[in-house]
This record gives sequence, C-alpha cells and structure tokens, in this order.
Amino acid sequence: MNEPKNDVLKLKRRGEDGNKVITVRIKEDTLSEIDRIAKEINYSRNELINIILEHGIKTIEIE
Repeated sequence: MNEPKNDVLKLKRRGEDGNKVITVRIKEDTLSEIDRIAKEINYSRNELINIILEHGIKTIEIE
C-alpha cells in the first residue's frame, strides 16, 4: 500500500501539551490509597491525581 509522499507527521515537543512534569513527596499510605482507588475504577495513577487536584482547587476555601 503506497502512502502519499506529501503527508506530514506533525509532532509536538514533549512538555508543549499544557502539562508539566513535577516531583512531589507523598506519604506511602496516601499513595497506596490512590493506587487502590485507581485500580478499582480503572484509571491511571496520574489521571486520578489530576482529578483529585482539580476538584481540590475548585472547592478549596481560604479563610
């Protein structure tokens, strides 16, 4: 099967998708719970942490 020669595959550089890779310290018990929940609902750890963070940011109240 011949592919057209003018088709260009465009790729973004890593990190240019609006996401940032960071390092965070987290208690082992908390991480275990995150992993347990993620497995139960079939989400990745990363997906679940992002959902939890977004929820926390939207619902936090600073006094």
